[in-house]
Amino acid sequence: MPHVAIVGAGQAGASLAAKLRALGWDGEITIFGEEPVPPYQRPPLSKKYLLGEMEEERLYLRPESFWAEQGIALRLGAPVTAVDPAAKRLSVGGADLPWDQLALVTGSVPRRLPAAIGGDLPGVFTVRTLADIDAMRPRFREGARVLIVGGGYIGLEAAAVAAQKGLETTLIEMAPRILQRVACPETSAWFRELHSRHGVSIREGTGLVRLTGEDRVTGAELSDGSRVAADFVIVGVGITPATALAEAAGIACDNGIAADAYGHTSAAGVWAAGDCASFPWKGGRIRLESVQNAIDMAEAVAANMLGAGRPYAPVPWFWSDQYDVALQIAGLNTGYDRVVVRDAGAARSHWYYRGGEFLAVDAMNDARAYMVGKRLLEAGRSPAPEAVADAGADLKALLKG
Repeated sequence: MPHVAIVGAGQAGASLAAKLRALGWDGEITIFGEEPVPPYQRPPLSKKYLLGEMEEERLYLRPESFWAEQGIALRLGAPVTAVDPAAKRLSVGGADLPWDQLALVTGSVPRRLPAAIGGDLPGVFTVRTLADIDAMRPRFREGARVLIVGGGYIGLEAAAVAAQKGLETTLIEMAPRILQRVACPETSAWFRELHSRHGVSIREGTGLVRLTGEDRVTGAELSDGSRVAADFVIVGVGITPATALAEAAGIACDNGIAADAYGHTSAAGVWAAGDCASFPWKGGRIRLESVQNAIDMAEAVAANMLGAGRPYAPVPWFWSDQYDVALQIAGLNTGYDRVVVRDAGAARSHWYYRGGEFLAVDAMNDARAYMVGKRLLEAGRSPAPEAVADAGADLKALLKG
């Protein structure tokens, strides 16, 4: 019986396997995962799960019975150590196993601080896996001091949880402003003010020289010459695609495992999807780090494994929850030269343009702006900036005509 092997038990791996079955594939499917738990959601890890508002079982993407019912084998706690595309075999647990088609959905790994500056001290954490969160959760005690390194969405989400739990929270960002890599100055300023209202000390343009402590982390020396005391440290300085397995197998990589528009890699019978994969987009090549991309690209690859022959052409979208704010983002703001602010009081949105072309929208507690912006992007339409800026006008009117 033909066998599809899926390396990676995250959102992409789970979605790909489920879609294969939904499309009628009746061959063998095996998901290989490094972690000892079934596929689970990652976004709630740094939010509701860390806050203690969600139990572990609610993180699971499917009930554990689903996998057996669907005839999908889970090999958990079983990291794949090598792939041989020519022989169509993979190595796991000292055994070589055959496959007919292989999907690499290996995800990404968090960047860590170098050991030379204290990155390996006990009490220094990253936010990526269930084990990461389980290790740090007991430290979220009222009055504890936490230092967060990195002012991206992961760092800000961790800061929000810490502030809500009553911790003394300091966040440092080496760049001149938080969210600099992903958002406009207006969005950065809005979130800076939000966190300040909740007591978070945000220090922008401030780098980390080294963490201090001997048997555990006790603080940090910063680039402005100051010192900060800390009972523990959370590092949120980005992720990198997990390409080691593909590279060792001779599979082409370019900002991730290089896939074509259908999800094929450079090796026959080998596919890629999710955080680990880059793909053609608007004349270039991009890699998207989002749940949306993990699901949609994995499902597209599943269909193409079965002969659909449909290129993957997403409209990217993302989200972040901080305190009582739901941030929803549609599109990519790369190359923007103008930001239009729509301020409707409790609801606010920032619309990105390049010339007259609408690129993306950041919507803070404004689901309607997000929905309208996403539909406009899907239709390839660019509303007049003046119409967007008029907070008294009905946004849905932009969809007409």
